[in-house]
Order: sequence, then C-alpha cells, then structure tokens
Amino acid sequence: MNNQTIKTERYLEIDDIQKHLENVEYIIMAAPAPEHFVNTPIHFTIFLNTDEKLPEEIQEAVLAKFLHENSIHMPKELMSQIMAVGFAKSVQETPMPMLLIKPQDINAIPHTAMFVMDFLADSDNFSEAKEKSLTGWSYSYN
Repeated sequence: MNNQTIKTERYLEIDDIQKHLENVEYIIMAAPAPEHFVNTPIHFTIFLNTDEKLPEEIQEAVLAKFLHENSIHMPKELMSQIMAVGFAKSVQETPMPMLLIKPQDINAIPHTAMFVMDFLADSDNFSEAKEKSLTGWSYSYN
C-alpha cells in the first residue's frame, strides 16, 4: 500500500484561519478507512463553517443532503459535535483541515471551533480514497 504523508509546511494562524473561512460553507474530506472496515472503506469528515451546536433534526437533514449529493451510502460510526480544527498549508492548493483531538495538539496548533460530522461509509465518487488510499478534501463556498 502506498501511504504517502501529506507534508505540512506550516499551520495557519488564527487570523489567517478566519480570513480563509470567510466565504466557506463547508469542507468535505475523504480518507481511507482502517482496513478492517471492508463495507465502509472511506472515512468522511464534513467540516461545517459554524461553531453552533446544531439541533438533531438539522444534523440529520444536513447529513442526508451530503449522502444524497455525493452518492455516499451505508454511513456508520457517526460522530457529530463541535471540535477544534486546525489548517495546514502544504503543496496542495487549499489548506488541509485537521481535526485536533489530543490536548497537546489543541494547545500547540492554532485552531477554530467548527461543527464536524465524522463517519465511515462507501461511495464510488471517492475512488482515490477507496482504491488508491489517498486523502483529499474539497471546499464549498457560498
């Protein structure tokens, strides 16, 4: 398996993050899921550009919209909550969103709070993640 790490050149500072997110509606990221999740080979993370806790019915509607628009099926292991998100500059055109979980990362990396939906699923629209073990992300602007 060809697991090439995305090399971070630097992290965006807080004011750069705020400028960067000005017209962003959401970011969707797809990465290979751990190998033992055969039926759900893709790890999806949806970063909504809000730091508000969304009501359950809004979360369900948002998830249903993403699943439908991206032909994503069989979502499992869904986690939805406000999380710390940092942004890494690399050779990629847009900064890579990074979910910060560990306290040492939250303390060391500039970040913002975003509402995040994280889950495992399958889709033929994300073959790079499924077949080539690549991670990618896409920004949607309003």
